[in-house]
Amino acid sequence: MIFDLHCHTYFSDGMLSPDALVERAKARNVSVLAITDHDTIAGVGIAQKAALEASLQLIPGIEFSSQWGRGGVHIVGLGIDTKSAVLADAISRQAQAREARSIAIGDRLTKLGFPYALTGARAYAGESSVCRPHFAQYLVEVGAVKNINAAFKKYLGAGKPADVKYQWPLMDQVIRWIHDAGGVAVLAHPNKYELTRTKICALADSFVAAGGDAIEVISGLQPSATTEDLLRIAAERNLYASCGSDFHVPDQPWQELGNFGQLPNHARPVWELLGYNTN
Repeated sequence: MIFDLHCHTYFSDGMLSPDALVERAKARNVSVLAITDHDTIAGVGIAQKAALEASLQLIPGIEFSSQWGRGGVHIVGLGIDTKSAVLADAISRQAQAREARSIAIGDRLTKLGFPYALTGARAYAGESSVCRPHFAQYLVEVGAVKNINAAFKKYLGAGKPADVKYQWPLMDQVIRWIHDAGGVAVLAHPNKYELTRTKICALADSFVAAGGDAIEVISGLQPSATTEDLLRIAAERNLYASCGSDFHVPDQPWQELGNFGQLPNHARPVWELLGYNTN
């Protein structure tokens, strides 16, 4: 069985609709899929209907933005109760925070000569919250850069002129939200925060102290040595192991649905906590 427990639809910063994403996952032989859009569950209901028709198992999920030290980290919630009042309040708070951040990014880009950047980003976002890729799409549209990667390298990436640091809720608060909604808290892609191994271990320790349950030891295509090292970090802290593509856009093989190998046999898979038995 292929478990892909981290992917995004156009309700956050992905490209595909929830039903199109489910269809693609099915075509790529994914057995169990989790929709984990940023700070929203807007696409989960649509995906659940599509998954039922496709005979694919779907886990309702979310990827919360949170704060650790001076930086941001992402916490995935798996198996959440989408009708939870706590979850609804948390999503509302995050939406307000995202709106404030998008306004701040728009102000930065206005000063850089793009006065309609926020309007353009909102047009790309549609019904979803405005995210940095929506600003990137607008910058490509107006000819400021050649592609989305260039938009991040020149304007939106860490330390660039339109990079807005936002004080997200602390990690322990986010983990409480997930647990109160009946879910499992997973530290997302710890090797993608540009941290030293010592700091990744410190992050993992803080995650455990806050009540976290699992670490994403595989995030898209990555060297086997990275997987084994993250597995050691997880095992030393009695954490379960999760895996996912972090899919956003089709035809990016390093983040393609199901295209990341399997957890090693000695891993304790997070789906055991979710009640899935692969035997």
